[in-house]
Amino acid sequence: QVQLVESGGGSVQAGGSLTLSCTASITNGDTYNMYSLGWFRQAPGKEREGVASIDSADSTRYADSVKGRFTISKDNAENTLYLQMNNLQPEDTAMYYCAADSTVPLCTLISVDFNYWGQGTQVSVSS
Repeated sequence: QVQLVESGGGSVQAGGSLTLSCTASITNGDTYNMYSLGWFRQAPGKEREGVASIDSADSTRYADSVKGRFTISKDNAENTLYLQMNNLQPEDTAMYYCAADSTVPLCTLISVDFNYWGQGTQVSVSS
């Protein structure tokens, strides 16, 4: 069993920054560094989209819309995933979710590849 808890969301003005965190509780005997991890977001009326992912080898992938502005990282010792978001824009407004899976072989931004999900944290960016 894997439980994910996000934090760090909030309201900022355009151009501002936020850092999201996602802490994992793993009770199935796996270790955190076995997992591929991702950040996804979903705005009202839109489909969930992949934002960034990082795999067990620390390879990363980003959606084109956030390249150069967002950075995904993780701390294996703390079982925590991060998303540093800079130069936030109104179109970044969404509920942000972290996700994890131990069977994904490569970095992916496809939501169905992930089995474990957090409850989400809201990010709102005003112009």
